[in-house]
Amino acid sequence: MTPHANTPDPAKGAAVRAADRAHVFHSWSAQDLIEPLPVAGAEGAYFWDYDGNRYLDFTSGLVFTNIGYQHPKVVRAIQEQAGRMTTFAPAFAVEARSEAARLIAERTPGDLDKIFFTNGGAEAVENATRMARLHTGRPKVLSAYRSYHGGTSTAINLTGDPRRWPNDNGSAGVVHFWAPFLYRSPFHAETEAQECERALQHLADTIAFEGPGTIAAVVLETIPGTAGIMTPPPGYLAGVRELCDAHGIVFVLDEVMAGFGRTGAWFAADHFDVVPDLMTFAKGVNSGYVPLGGVAIGPEIAETFARRPYPGGLTYSGHPLACAAAVATIQVMDEEGVVENAARLGADVIGPGLAELAARHPSVGEVRGTGMFWALDLVRDRETREPLVPYNATGEANAPMAAFAAAAKANGLWPFVNMNRTHVVPACNITDAEAKEGLAALDAALSVADEHTV
Repeated sequence: MTPHANTPDPAKGAAVRAADRAHVFHSWSAQDLIEPLPVAGAEGAYFWDYDGNRYLDFTSGLVFTNIGYQHPKVVRAIQEQAGRMTTFAPAFAVEARSEAARLIAERTPGDLDKIFFTNGGAEAVENATRMARLHTGRPKVLSAYRSYHGGTSTAINLTGDPRRWPNDNGSAGVVHFWAPFLYRSPFHAETEAQECERALQHLADTIAFEGPGTIAAVVLETIPGTAGIMTPPPGYLAGVRELCDAHGIVFVLDEVMAGFGRTGAWFAADHFDVVPDLMTFAKGVNSGYVPLGGVAIGPEIAETFARRPYPGGLTYSGHPLACAAAVATIQVMDEEGVVENAARLGADVIGPGLAELAARHPSVGEVRGTGMFWALDLVRDRETREPLVPYNATGEANAPMAAFAAAAKANGLWPFVNMNRTHVVPACNITDAEAKEGLAALDAALSVADEHTV
């Protein structure tokens, strides 16, 4: 997809920047220490600023524009829905809402056939947790370190990264455990089989010592996203499923980031032949064009609320514009083979390309991922695996990653950077040429990271 012509307009960019700095309060930021880039437009895998600089977006926004920006079929569907019915209360049956739910349920694994709509991923996790607690009558929820589940009260407490720390008082009964991650194994494992076995034993021990009868749910990202795209070893998710079944615990998979084609399958769970009791989604369901998320619900939990009211809801649950965007997005993904494209590009272009970069750049400690969902673990020392910057580094301590990011942007690539990693998560429908363009820019930026290795 060729971006629209970009006519520079620095004066308008300055006005946008000034209004932003005067009035917009940005998330996860010290307001006086940031300088958001004014964006003039976006199309396909690219966006551009008011000075005429164009960037290949290797972040997909926040890993949500799975079909790229401004796809004409989805834009048209939103326009047509707005012409018919812009909004309607959630207690009614609305065509766009019903059709979106049907299409999503057709693609979820197993028998997750009921869809509760939310406005995004964090609300989906909030409601999945509430459903699990009400279904079981138990208070505790287990989740992993190295995870992210959202910024609302329960979701941020389930999160296993530093964004939880200032908010760690919102949800009693959250217990964290270590999930498998062989490259930085908390279990001193040397093989995937060892990592899987020891991680499952650790979880079994955690359940035993917390009291199985007190635990409502285990919540896991199928493949953790922001925390580092750590694909679980074979057998791990199946083992978690068995542990949950043995103790009557609800198994919740968070597919907010990994779902809707990102991993080269409709859902990451499809790679592991595992069906959870509840599955959360958002982001790629409609490429982020209108905020939408939800919970896909299995039959046992759906039955709990068949004659018992579910005590939760949102004013904009199943918003018609968002649902129309979801219907059009899913249709586009089918018609244009977006899921298949993500799988092919990951296997034939992105994966091999990143492996080739790793072979030449000493700053790359590990490449991991699948589909259009990859991470480079950047290190100071390959032998010791010391991260390029310390955990949760800020300021001067984070200078090597800041230099890497600046080099990527100077080469026309907008990178996804988190701690000592850069993630490669472009739109799932990019072309081979666009993928190779991004890899070339990444190659140049890694040379800057190499300067900080020992």
